[in-house]
Amino acid sequence: MVLHVLRALFILMMAAVGWFYVMNPSKPEAPNNWLVVFYTLCIGVFFLCVDILSPRKKLSVFSGTFFGLVVGMAITYALSYIVLFMVDLFLPKVGPAGWADEKTRASLISFINVVVGIVVCYLSISFVLQTKDDFRFIIPYVEFSKQIRGARPILVDTSVIIDGRILDLTGTGVVENRLIVPRFVVQELQTLADNGDKLKRNRGKRGLDILAKLQENKKVEVILYEWSGHNSAELEGADQKLLVMAKELNARVLTNDSNLSKVAHVQGVEVININEVANALRPVVLPGEKLTVRLAKPGEESSQGIGFLEDGTMVVVKDGRSHLNEEVEFVVTNILQTSTGRMIFGQMGEAPQQQRRPRPR
Repeated sequence: MVLHVLRALFILMMAAVGWFYVMNPSKPEAPNNWLVVFYTLCIGVFFLCVDILSPRKKLSVFSGTFFGLVVGMAITYALSYIVLFMVDLFLPKVGPAGWADEKTRASLISFINVVVGIVVCYLSISFVLQTKDDFRFIIPYVEFSKQIRGARPILVDTSVIIDGRILDLTGTGVVENRLIVPRFVVQELQTLADNGDKLKRNRGKRGLDILAKLQENKKVEVILYEWSGHNSAELEGADQKLLVMAKELNARVLTNDSNLSKVAHVQGVEVININEVANALRPVVLPGEKLTVRLAKPGEESSQGIGFLEDGTMVVVKDGRSHLNEEVEFVVTNILQTSTGRMIFGQMGEAPQQQRRPRPR
Protein backbone atom coordinates (compact mmCIF):
# COMPACT_ATOMS: atom_id res chain seq x y z
CA MET A 1 0.00 0.00 0.00
CA VAL A 2 2.81 2.41 0.90
CA LEU A 3 4.59 1.69 -2.37
CA HIS A 4 1.43 2.37 -4.40
CA VAL A 5 0.99 5.76 -2.69
CA LEU A 6 4.67 6.54 -3.22
CA ARG A 7 4.45 5.73 -6.92
CA ALA A 8 1.32 7.87 -7.37
CA LEU A 9 2.98 10.82 -5.62
CA PHE A 10 6.05 10.36 -7.80
CA ILE A 11 4.01 10.69 -11.02
CA LEU A 12 2.10 13.71 -9.66
CA MET A 13 5.32 15.45 -8.65
CA MET A 14 6.86 14.85 -12.05
CA ALA A 15 3.80 16.39 -13.70
CA ALA A 16 3.92 19.31 -11.27
CA VAL A 17 7.58 20.01 -12.11
CA GLY A 18 6.74 20.19 -15.81
CA TRP A 19 3.75 22.44 -15.11
CA PHE A 20 5.73 24.89 -12.98
CA TYR A 21 8.43 25.07 -15.63
CA VAL A 22 5.82 25.93 -18.27
CA MET A 23 4.31 28.62 -16.03
CA ASN A 24 7.73 30.09 -15.10
CA PRO A 25 7.91 33.61 -16.66
CA SER A 26 11.72 33.50 -16.91
CA LYS A 27 11.76 30.51 -19.27
CA PRO A 28 12.51 31.07 -22.97
CA GLU A 29 9.38 31.42 -25.07
CA ALA A 30 8.79 28.53 -27.46
CA PRO A 31 5.70 27.10 -29.16
CA ASN A 32 6.32 23.60 -27.76
CA ASN A 33 6.71 24.52 -24.09
CA TRP A 34 3.68 22.43 -23.16
CA LEU A 35 5.54 19.36 -24.34
CA VAL A 36 7.73 19.72 -21.25
CA VAL A 37 4.85 18.34 -19.14
CA PHE A 38 4.57 15.37 -21.48
CA TYR A 39 8.32 14.76 -21.44
CA THR A 40 8.39 14.96 -17.66
CA LEU A 41 5.56 12.45 -17.37
CA CYS A 42 7.34 10.14 -19.82
CA ILE A 43 10.48 10.28 -17.68
CA GLY A 44 8.44 9.48 -14.58
CA VAL A 45 6.61 6.57 -16.22
CA PHE A 46 9.89 5.21 -17.58
CA PHE A 47 11.59 5.09 -14.20
CA LEU A 48 8.40 3.72 -12.64
CA CYS A 49 8.42 0.84 -15.13
CA VAL A 50 12.12 0.23 -14.51
CA ASP A 51 11.44 0.06 -10.76
CA ILE A 52 8.46 -2.30 -11.09
CA LEU A 53 9.84 -4.63 -13.76
CA SER A 54 13.43 -4.87 -12.56
CA PRO A 55 14.30 -8.02 -10.55
CA ARG A 56 14.41 -7.49 -6.82
CA LYS A 57 17.93 -7.79 -5.45
CA LYS A 58 18.02 -8.39 -1.73
CA LEU A 59 20.51 -6.19 0.11
CA SER A 60 21.02 -6.07 3.84
CA VAL A 61 19.81 -2.51 4.42
CA PHE A 62 17.45 -0.84 6.80
CA SER A 63 13.91 -0.15 5.69
CA GLY A 64 12.90 3.48 6.15
CA THR A 65 11.57 6.34 4.09
CA PHE A 66 13.70 8.90 5.89
CA PHE A 67 16.89 6.99 5.21
CA GLY A 68 16.00 6.61 1.52
CA LEU A 69 15.18 10.31 1.30
CA VAL A 70 18.52 11.32 2.86
CA VAL A 71 20.42 9.07 0.47
CA GLY A 72 18.45 10.42 -2.49
CA MET A 73 19.11 14.05 -1.53
CA ALA A 74 22.82 13.37 -1.08
CA ILE A 75 23.03 11.77 -4.51
CA THR A 76 21.02 14.62 -6.03
CA TYR A 77 23.41 17.19 -4.57
CA ALA A 78 26.36 15.36 -6.07
CA LEU A 79 24.65 15.08 -9.45
CA SER A 80 23.82 18.81 -9.51
CA TYR A 81 27.45 19.58 -10.39
CA ILE A 82 27.30 17.08 -13.22
CA VAL A 83 24.06 18.68 -14.46
CA LEU A 84 25.71 22.11 -14.45
CA PHE A 85 28.67 20.78 -16.41
CA MET A 86 26.49 18.92 -18.91
CA VAL A 87 24.28 21.96 -19.57
CA ASP A 88 27.27 24.19 -20.27
CA LEU A 89 28.92 21.50 -22.40
CA PHE A 90 26.05 20.25 -24.58
CA LEU A 91 23.60 23.16 -24.42
CA PRO A 92 25.78 26.26 -24.76
CA LYS A 93 23.04 28.12 -26.62
CA VAL A 94 19.28 28.43 -26.53
CA GLY A 95 18.19 29.91 -29.84
CA PRO A 96 20.39 31.62 -32.44
CA ALA A 97 21.32 34.49 -30.13
CA GLY A 98 22.69 32.33 -27.33
CA TRP A 99 21.43 32.52 -23.77
CA ALA A 100 18.72 35.12 -23.50
CA ASP A 101 19.94 35.95 -20.00
CA GLU A 102 21.35 34.28 -16.93
CA LYS A 103 17.85 33.68 -15.56
CA THR A 104 16.99 31.47 -18.52
CA ARG A 105 20.07 29.33 -17.96
CA ALA A 106 19.40 29.12 -14.21
CA SER A 107 15.78 28.15 -14.88
CA LEU A 108 16.81 25.28 -17.14
CA ILE A 109 19.40 24.02 -14.65
CA SER A 110 16.90 24.22 -11.79
CA PHE A 111 14.35 22.29 -13.80
CA ILE A 112 16.79 19.47 -14.59
CA ASN A 113 18.03 19.35 -10.97
CA VAL A 114 14.48 19.06 -9.65
CA VAL A 115 13.65 16.25 -12.10
CA VAL A 116 16.85 14.39 -11.23
CA GLY A 117 16.21 14.91 -7.52
CA ILE A 118 12.68 13.52 -7.63
CA VAL A 119 13.78 10.51 -9.69
CA VAL A 120 16.74 9.71 -7.43
CA CYS A 121 14.76 10.19 -4.19
CA TYR A 122 11.94 8.01 -5.47
CA LEU A 123 14.28 5.21 -6.52
CA SER A 124 16.16 5.41 -3.19
CA ILE A 125 13.01 5.28 -1.06
CA SER A 126 11.46 2.53 -3.19
CA PHE A 127 14.60 0.41 -3.07
CA VAL A 128 14.97 0.76 0.69
CA LEU A 129 11.30 -0.05 1.30
CA GLN A 130 11.52 -3.19 -0.79
CA THR A 131 14.56 -4.44 1.10
CA LYS A 132 13.22 -3.69 4.59
CA ASP A 133 12.94 -7.37 5.57
CA ASP A 134 16.66 -8.00 5.42
CA PHE A 135 18.49 -8.19 8.71
CA ARG A 136 21.88 -6.61 8.08
CA PHE A 137 21.91 -2.88 8.54
CA ILE A 138 24.28 -0.14 7.46
CA ILE A 139 25.05 3.30 8.88
CA PRO A 140 23.27 5.28 10.31
CA TYR A 141 21.13 2.34 11.56
CA VAL A 142 23.84 -0.13 12.43
CA GLU A 143 23.54 -3.52 14.08
CA PHE A 144 27.10 -4.62 14.69
CA SER A 145 27.99 -8.26 15.17
CA LYS A 146 26.94 -9.16 18.70
CA GLN A 147 29.64 -10.35 21.06
CA ILE A 148 26.95 -11.70 23.38
CA ARG A 149 23.92 -13.82 22.71
CA GLY A 150 21.13 -11.47 21.70
CA ALA A 151 17.75 -11.52 20.04
CA ARG A 152 18.85 -12.94 16.72
CA PRO A 153 16.15 -14.02 14.26
CA ILE A 154 15.10 -17.67 14.22
CA LEU A 155 14.49 -19.64 11.03
CA VAL A 156 11.66 -22.14 11.47
CA ASP A 157 11.98 -25.58 9.92
CA THR A 158 9.06 -27.45 8.35
CA SER A 159 9.24 -30.23 10.94
CA VAL A 160 8.83 -27.77 13.83
CA ILE A 161 5.69 -26.27 12.33
CA ILE A 162 4.13 -29.69 11.76
CA ASP A 163 5.16 -30.78 15.28
CA GLY A 164 3.05 -28.00 16.80
CA ARG A 165 4.88 -27.54 20.09
CA ILE A 166 6.22 -24.20 18.86
CA LEU A 167 2.70 -22.83 19.27
CA ASP A 168 2.70 -23.64 23.00
CA LEU A 169 6.27 -22.39 23.36
CA THR A 170 5.54 -18.99 21.83
CA GLY A 171 2.31 -18.72 23.83
CA THR A 172 4.32 -18.62 27.05
CA GLY A 173 6.05 -15.39 25.98
CA VAL A 174 9.52 -16.86 26.41
CA VAL A 175 10.42 -16.44 22.72
CA GLU A 176 11.05 -12.77 21.90
CA ASN A 177 12.93 -13.32 18.67
CA ARG A 178 11.54 -12.82 15.21
CA LEU A 179 10.36 -16.09 13.73
CA ILE A 180 11.21 -16.21 10.03
CA VAL A 181 9.29 -18.69 7.91
CA PRO A 182 10.84 -18.88 4.41
CA ARG A 183 8.49 -19.04 1.46
CA PHE A 184 9.94 -22.39 0.38
CA VAL A 185 8.91 -23.83 3.76
CA VAL A 186 5.34 -22.64 3.16
CA GLN A 187 5.46 -24.16 -0.33
CA GLU A 188 6.66 -27.45 1.15
CA LEU A 189 3.72 -27.45 3.57
CA GLN A 190 1.33 -26.72 0.70
CA THR A 191 2.84 -29.56 -1.33
CA LEU A 192 2.30 -31.94 1.57
CA ALA A 193 -1.29 -30.70 1.98
CA ASP A 194 -1.97 -31.49 -1.69
CA ASN A 195 -0.31 -34.90 -1.56
CA GLY A 196 -2.31 -38.01 -2.48
CA ASP A 197 -1.09 -39.88 0.59
CA LYS A 198 -3.51 -39.34 3.47
CA LEU A 199 -0.83 -39.22 6.17
CA LYS A 200 1.28 -36.64 4.32
CA ARG A 201 -1.83 -34.63 3.47
CA ASN A 202 -2.85 -34.48 7.13
CA ARG A 203 0.67 -33.42 8.15
CA GLY A 204 0.64 -30.62 5.58
CA LYS A 205 -2.79 -29.38 6.66
CA ARG A 206 -1.74 -29.48 10.30
CA GLY A 207 1.38 -27.45 9.48
CA LEU A 208 -0.64 -24.79 7.63
CA ASP A 209 -3.07 -24.57 10.56
CA ILE A 210 -0.22 -24.18 13.06
CA LEU A 211 1.36 -21.48 10.87
CA ALA A 212 -1.92 -19.57 10.71
CA LYS A 213 -2.23 -19.68 14.51
CA LEU A 214 1.38 -18.51 14.88
CA GLN A 215 0.62 -15.45 12.75
CA GLU A 216 -2.33 -14.63 14.98
CA ASN A 217 -0.17 -14.82 18.11
CA LYS A 218 0.46 -11.29 19.41
CA LYS A 219 3.39 -12.35 21.58
CA VAL A 220 5.74 -13.14 18.72
CA GLU A 221 6.51 -11.61 15.33
CA VAL A 222 6.22 -14.05 12.43
CA ILE A 223 7.65 -13.01 9.05
CA LEU A 224 7.03 -14.84 5.78
CA TYR A 225 10.36 -14.22 4.09
CA GLU A 226 10.93 -14.27 0.34
CA TRP A 227 14.56 -15.29 0.03
CA SER A 228 16.23 -14.30 -3.24
CA GLY A 229 18.44 -17.41 -3.33
CA HIS A 230 15.71 -20.03 -3.05
CA ASN A 231 15.72 -20.67 -6.81
CA SER A 232 19.45 -21.36 -6.99
CA ALA A 233 20.21 -24.56 -8.89
CA GLU A 234 23.12 -25.32 -6.54
CA LEU A 235 20.83 -25.73 -3.53
CA GLU A 236 18.94 -29.00 -3.35
CA GLY A 237 16.34 -29.56 -0.68
CA ALA A 238 14.77 -27.31 1.92
CA ASP A 239 17.34 -28.24 4.59
CA GLN A 240 20.30 -27.00 2.55
CA LYS A 241 18.45 -23.80 1.62
CA LEU A 242 17.63 -23.26 5.28
CA LEU A 243 21.28 -23.52 6.35
CA VAL A 244 22.54 -21.20 3.61
CA MET A 245 19.83 -18.69 4.47
CA ALA A 246 20.73 -18.89 8.18
CA LYS A 247 24.34 -17.99 7.38
CA GLU A 248 23.24 -15.09 5.19
CA LEU A 249 20.92 -13.62 7.82
CA ASN A 250 23.09 -14.56 10.83
CA ALA A 251 20.10 -16.43 12.23
CA ARG A 252 19.52 -19.60 14.22
CA VAL A 253 17.55 -22.60 13.00
CA LEU A 254 14.69 -24.04 15.04
CA THR A 255 14.11 -27.72 14.25
CA ASN A 256 13.42 -31.12 15.75
CA ASP A 257 15.29 -33.01 13.03
CA SER A 258 18.38 -34.56 14.60
CA ASN A 259 20.05 -35.08 11.21
CA LEU A 260 19.59 -31.42 10.29
CA SER A 261 21.05 -30.47 13.67
CA LYS A 262 24.18 -32.52 13.01
CA VAL A 263 24.67 -31.06 9.52
CA ALA A 264 24.14 -27.54 10.87
CA HIS A 265 26.78 -28.03 13.58
CA VAL A 266 29.23 -29.23 10.92
CA GLN A 267 28.57 -26.13 8.80
CA GLY A 268 28.82 -23.77 11.77
CA VAL A 269 25.13 -22.84 11.96
CA GLU A 270 23.62 -22.46 15.41
CA VAL A 271 20.62 -24.73 15.96
CA ILE A 272 17.87 -24.88 18.56
CA ASN A 273 16.55 -28.43 18.74
CA ILE A 274 13.06 -28.35 20.20
CA ASN A 275 13.48 -31.93 21.45
CA GLU A 276 16.52 -30.88 23.47
CA VAL A 277 14.55 -27.92 24.85
CA ALA A 278 11.75 -30.28 25.91
CA ASN A 279 14.24 -32.64 27.54
CA ALA A 280 15.85 -29.79 29.44
CA LEU A 281 12.47 -28.81 30.91
CA ARG A 282 11.63 -32.29 32.17
CA PRO A 283 11.97 -32.83 35.92
CA VAL A 284 15.20 -34.39 37.10
CA VAL A 285 14.96 -38.02 38.18
CA LEU A 286 17.73 -39.66 40.19
CA PRO A 287 18.44 -43.37 40.75
CA GLY A 288 16.81 -44.57 43.92
CA GLU A 289 13.71 -42.39 43.63
CA LYS A 290 10.24 -43.94 43.62
CA LEU A 291 7.83 -43.15 40.80
CA THR A 292 4.39 -44.30 39.73
CA VAL A 293 3.54 -45.32 36.18
CA ARG A 294 0.82 -47.21 34.35
CA LEU A 295 2.27 -50.17 32.47
CA ALA A 296 0.81 -50.32 28.96
CA LYS A 297 2.67 -53.12 27.18
CA PRO A 298 5.26 -55.84 27.72
CA GLY A 299 8.95 -55.20 27.19
CA GLU A 300 11.54 -57.06 25.16
CA GLU A 301 12.61 -59.25 28.06
CA SER A 302 10.22 -61.71 29.61
CA SER A 303 9.78 -59.84 32.89
CA GLN A 304 9.70 -56.26 31.65
CA GLY A 305 6.72 -53.93 31.49
CA ILE A 306 6.71 -50.63 29.61
CA GLY A 307 4.82 -47.47 30.52
CA PHE A 308 4.97 -43.74 29.84
CA LEU A 309 5.09 -40.77 32.18
CA GLU A 310 2.90 -37.71 31.65
CA ASP A 311 5.67 -35.93 29.73
CA GLY A 312 6.04 -38.87 27.33
CA THR A 313 9.15 -40.41 28.89
CA MET A 314 9.29 -44.15 28.32
CA VAL A 315 9.74 -46.29 31.45
CA VAL A 316 10.99 -49.88 31.42
CA VAL A 317 10.13 -51.67 34.69
CA LYS A 318 11.72 -54.97 35.59
CA ASP A 319 9.27 -57.60 36.97
CA GLY A 320 6.38 -55.50 35.70
CA ARG A 321 4.99 -57.76 32.98
CA SER A 322 2.51 -59.31 35.40
CA HIS A 323 1.08 -55.85 36.20
CA LEU A 324 0.08 -54.68 32.70
CA ASN A 325 -2.70 -52.08 32.56
CA GLU A 326 -2.08 -51.28 36.23
CA GLU A 327 -0.48 -48.33 38.00
CA VAL A 328 2.59 -49.57 39.84
CA GLU A 329 5.25 -48.04 42.00
CA PHE A 330 8.84 -48.69 41.02
CA VAL A 331 12.33 -47.63 42.01
CA VAL A 332 14.51 -45.86 39.42
CA THR A 333 17.69 -47.85 38.74
CA ASN A 334 19.09 -46.15 35.64
CA ILE A 335 18.45 -43.24 33.26
CA LEU A 336 19.41 -43.20 29.58
CA GLN A 337 19.56 -39.74 27.98
CA THR A 338 19.75 -39.42 24.17
CA SER A 339 19.32 -36.58 21.67
CA THR A 340 15.84 -37.86 20.82
CA GLY A 341 14.57 -38.32 24.37
CA ARG A 342 15.00 -39.99 27.72
CA MET A 343 14.41 -43.54 28.98
CA ILE A 344 14.01 -44.54 32.60
CA PHE A 345 14.74 -48.05 33.86
CA GLY A 346 13.25 -49.22 37.11
CA GLN A 347 12.49 -52.24 39.25
CA MET A 348 9.45 -53.27 41.20
CA GLY A 349 9.87 -53.19 44.95
CA GLU A 350 12.79 -51.77 46.90
CA ALA A 351 16.01 -50.55 45.31
CA PRO A 352 18.69 -53.21 45.10
CA GLN A 353 21.33 -52.85 47.74
CA GLN A 354 24.90 -52.51 46.51
CA GLN A 355 27.36 -54.90 48.03
CA ARG A 356 30.11 -53.25 49.99
CA ARG A 357 33.62 -54.18 49.03
CA PRO A 358 36.05 -54.75 51.89
CA ARG A 359 38.63 -52.04 52.24
CA PRO A 360 42.21 -53.13 51.64
CA ARG A 361 44.33 -53.08 54.75
